[in-house]
Amino acid sequence: MPIVTVNMLEGRTDEQKAALIKEVTDAICHSIDAPIASVRVIINEMTNTQFGIGGKTAKELGR
Repeated sequence: MPIVTVNMLEGRTDEQKAALIKEVTDAICHSIDAPIASVRVIINEMTNTQFGIGGKTAKELGR
């Protein structure tokens, strides 16, 4: 059972997250011939103060 975890900053719509889940699932099924029912996609969202880039929070960088 393939399990994919996506870590990203919050702010996407439910529709965008659903599209991401579908596209990631399709890519896994295509690339390793996994049955669609066996694919799991987990989205972890974080605030822009919980993600750092180059020693600064994403918030400090305007993201």
